[in-house]
Amino acid sequence: MKLYGAPMPAPNPRRVRIFLAEKGIDLPETPIDLRKREHKSPEYRGKNSLGQVPTLELDDGSTLSETVAICRYFEEIQPEPKMFGATPLEKARVDMWVRRMEFVLTTPVGNFWRHAHPFTAALLTQYKDFGESNREAYANGQRWLDGELNGRPFIAGDTYTMADICALTTVDFAAWVGLPLSPEMTNLVAWRERVATRPSAAA
Repeated sequence: MKLYGAPMPAPNPRRVRIFLAEKGIDLPETPIDLRKREHKSPEYRGKNSLGQVPTLELDDGSTLSETVAICRYFEEIQPEPKMFGATPLEKARVDMWVRRMEFVLTTPVGNFWRHAHPFTAALLTQYKDFGESNREAYANGQRWLDGELNGRPFIAGDTYTMADICALTTVDFAAWVGLPLSPEMTNLVAWRERVATRPSAAA
């Protein structure tokens, strides 16, 4: 197998690296230079037609993309430790929280990155008013998640799961693009400090 990705601060490849570290799976990442637009090359698009990272190339030459799909594949071939829940209810709850993290946190951060950040100005037509409006959307997401974390250690309950990985990579990337966590969100800040101490967070 070959895993194509990119180093920090790219959040999506980091999701997979953290997941693999939690599983104890040693699969070196083959770097794709995003600054050189290698992910948009015809060769790479042959593996992932959307020209995005990460992409997992299997031994038979077939490929998987999208971070959660890649992680689900590894969950199936190496079930322990369980990162998507153990019981039917836990699995459904983790799925729910993964989707919530993507919609409530990742979407406004991505919109801000694409439409308000100077690094992406040369890559697309920016609608800066729209981009800036996502500051408030992300702030609202922080407030909501801070309330949800009151009294529980992790996003989906008592166990560290894929939902925490999705949230951690998003809030760290958000801070890098200029959207830091508000110190007033004490539950959220404490959660971030807690999960950031896990060895996998350095992946």
